[in-house]
Amino acid sequence: MAVHPLPPRRTSAPETPDPPAYDRRRAWLILAMVVAFMMINYADKSVLGLAAVPLMDELAIDKSTYGLISSSFYVLFSVSGLVVGLLSARWSTRTMLLVMAALWAVAQLPALVATVPALVAGRLLLGAAEGPAASMSMHTLYGWFPPGRRGMPSALQIGGAALGTAVAAPVLTWFIVNLGWRSAFVALAIISAAWCLVWYAVGKDGPYSAAAQRAAAGAAPASGTPGAGEGNGTRPTAEAPAPPLSRLLLSGTVVGSVLSAFGSHWALAVSSAWLPVYLQTQLDLTASTTSVAVSAVSVLSLLLLLSVPALVDRRKRHGRAGRAADGIAQGAAVLVSGAALALLPFAEQRAAQLALVAVAFAAHAVAIPLHYVTTAAVVPAARRGPVFGVVAATGTLPGMFVPYLTGHLVDGAASEATGYAIAFLLSAAVMAVCGAVAMLAIRPDRDARALGGEG
Repeated sequence: MAVHPLPPRRTSAPETPDPPAYDRRRAWLILAMVVAFMMINYADKSVLGLAAVPLMDELAIDKSTYGLISSSFYVLFSVSGLVVGLLSARWSTRTMLLVMAALWAVAQLPALVATVPALVAGRLLLGAAEGPAASMSMHTLYGWFPPGRRGMPSALQIGGAALGTAVAAPVLTWFIVNLGWRSAFVALAIISAAWCLVWYAVGKDGPYSAAAQRAAAGAAPASGTPGAGEGNGTRPTAEAPAPPLSRLLLSGTVVGSVLSAFGSHWALAVSSAWLPVYLQTQLDLTASTTSVAVSAVSVLSLLLLLSVPALVDRRKRHGRAGRAADGIAQGAAVLVSGAALALLPFAEQRAAQLALVAVAFAAHAVAIPLHYVTTAAVVPAARRGPVFGVVAATGTLPGMFVPYLTGHLVDGAASEATGYAIAFLLSAAVMAVCGAVAMLAIRPDRDARALGGEG
């Protein structure tokens, strides 16, 4: 019997060897701190939605005003993410994360005043302090983990967001129901302050950070020998300077990644501001049952985050990277969420409604870690912080207006049910466009070769 040789498989670039300064135990400690950082980050985001019903009742405000308070969180969110990202090449990521978390603690305190201006002020400060959080904590992680092993740390970082919501929903709801809605804000302030103390003791920039690579390049020969390079030794810094920021940002992979993040954050803006309100006012769930439902959505999101990026990493390590592992995965995640959101207004059975809620507000989360992974693949490390800042600033823009737009649509419709239906269908249309374009535009292999990325 004739034996036919298997066709050669495309192989990925060899893994980056661990540098002499690499400390695996410290890397995983940093990862644990970053996960906790993101848990607090998303607990901060979700607390206003969890407290929305008693807050609106006490302050006698309509849904448009509540939507305005929620949207105020994002007024400075994108701007601060952009500014900090552009300056990150000069700043220590350890210091940036410490300052951010300290400001989170301070930003919760205006809730004690319990007026609309005070709440807006608190959310403005919180948004400014959280704008760079996801991108700069991811930048911190990428300083500790080499290319080819970033999918799982990225997923765990974003998974911290899902876990934060899952844990925060029942815990903060208990505070709101038993101690009043203000107590939830105070609890979060204390937790942020405690994280700062621990991070001050253990936080450190990693050996794969841009600063470490600049130091290594300065000590290495200026020729193309290994060690002078910036990523895995194949792109010498002296001979291959990083492309202009504009060229990086206009590459298909970065544009597609931004759009997948934009669609994902559109759904996230709807869920963080309006999902608890929708569950209580439209599906007639109690506050406690609502917290369980929100936690269940977050758990599903976490399971997807721990599985899909890990499969993408595995494909890459076995030389099967490409569209299916990158653009299709994150674009499809946004498309699936949008489809579920489009069907939600037409579902009549409670079980079907809850299932669609879970898919609509969980599946999109897969796009968030993957869009960082694909962006990092085509961007040299020296440009990673600034590009992450721009990507985060543009990808999170929906948060600036979607909560208010949703409240305005609900207030202006003939009925609340009709208003939510219009808002959900509009969201689904935007997400469909973003997901489809992301699937077509993202080409990490092609753009990494053209731009000198790490691959």
